[in-house]
Formats: sequence, structure tokens, C-alpha cells
Amino acid sequence: MMSIISGFLIPAQIGIKTESPKAILDVNGDMNLRGKLSVLNVTNNTIPEATNDQILVSQGEGYPPIWKSLRIPDYEQNKFFLIYNNSFSDRNGVEFSFSEESSNGSTISTSLIQNANISTLNLFKKIPLLSQTFEVYSEQSKTYFQFETVVHADFLGNQSNADQSIDYGCGIFVDNKLANMRLGNIKASSANYPFLTHNQIGMIGNLSKGNHSISVACARLKSYNTEARLGIGINVASNIDSFITQSSLRIDVYEVPQVFNTIIN
Repeated sequence: MMSIISGFLIPAQIGIKTESPKAILDVNGDMNLRGKLSVLNVTNNTIPEATNDQILVSQGEGYPPIWKSLRIPDYEQNKFFLIYNNSFSDRNGVEFSFSEESSNGSTISTSLIQNANISTLNLFKKIPLLSQTFEVYSEQSKTYFQFETVVHADFLGNQSNADQSIDYGCGIFVDNKLANMRLGNIKASSANYPFLTHNQIGMIGNLSKGNHSISVACARLKSYNTEARLGIGINVASNIDSFITQSSLRIDVYEVPQVFNTIIN
């Protein structure tokens, strides 16, 4: 004689100190866990264990929780910390002919002043890829910037005994307002196509919280005994190439923290 035994899986909920459990296990009171707590990873069917300082984070309804690492920096009150850091480069640069000489060159003392709007500075050209945005989270901040480029001139191989040179200027603008300006001069030499490295560092304090724009713009200010071509961040003759003349901009924002990003990865 053959017997057939059928088994049935009956869903059940267990309640501790409650007669109406709302989950498979419902504990109404404190719980002390003496051993490990593991959670099934349904993606690869493994049961990973947490490492030191990890917490269990919900992924939403229908998904199992996962372990996440804490990301809480050790901040001290009233001290500045590096919150944002980035750098950018550009090989396009800007080029100037003799006819593109800025009228601001003759009025430097009145036009190239702090917070001057770029729209008031005649023939200042922005270096394309150095125009970027960044965000400030605190009312107490210091934003440092460093700009480096190569200035290149083509004196047409037609040098006379008279001194030949070109004055130029480069400014760093935050929200299109002048935050830092440096002037320079490039002189003709026996090489015909001289170049020099231009480097400037500046700082602006306590920008308003939120997004800000930063850009670098340069101008040809005045020429002396020459109509030579001028390139800033771009080569105007073949003795150097765009790798050598490329421009770079670095931004560092230090803040006394007031607002923190999400504390988990």
C-alpha cells in the first residue's frame, strides 16, 4: 500500500509582546543582538557581513537593505576646511591682432579695478574652457584660484633697433566681476617668436552661498613699435605647439562648514 503525504507551507507572523504582529517578526520592546547581523544580497545570492563603521541602509520598498560606509569628516568649530577642489585646462586660448588692442590699456587706473564688470572692459576675451561653475555652502569661505598660461608673440621677423614689445593683461572673474588682475609685457628677441609663462594667484572671501561662475579673460593693452600677433594660451608660430601653450585654472574653496553633504557613500 502506498501513502501520499502532502505538505503545506502556511505563512506565519511571530509577535513578541504583541498579539497583532505587522511583519514576519514584530518585536514590541527593546532588542539586544549578541551575534552578527547579515542581510542577503539578492543580486549575487550572497550574505555579506558589515565592516567596521558601516550602517544598514534601506533601498526602498521591495528591495533588501544594504550595508553602507559612513562618510563623516572630522570637522572642528570655526576652522576652515577644503570643501571644493578642481582644475581645468584649455588649448584654444585667445589671439589678438594689432587692431584688437583694448582701449582699457590707456585707462588702467580707472578701468581695471576690483569688481569691474567684464562688459565694461573693452576687447577682453575669455579663454573658453576655463569658464566654469562651482558651489559655496557656507557664509564663511575663502576661494583661491591659480591660473597659468603661455604668452606667445610673432614679431614678423622684422625687428628694428627700436624696442618692440606688447603689454597685455589677464583677469580672473567671479560672476563676471574682476577678482584678480595681472599685467605683463612680452618683448621681441633674436628668436623672432618669443614666449613666456604667465602665472597668477588670487583669493576672494565670503562669497554668498550657492552657485558661482569663474572665468579667465585676457586683453592686448598696448603695443610699442610693432604690429605683431599675440597669442595667450595658443601658439601663433610653429616654434611651440598647443601642448606647451595650454592654459590651466585651479580652484580651491575653503569653508567653515555649516551645511554637510550626505554622510553615507
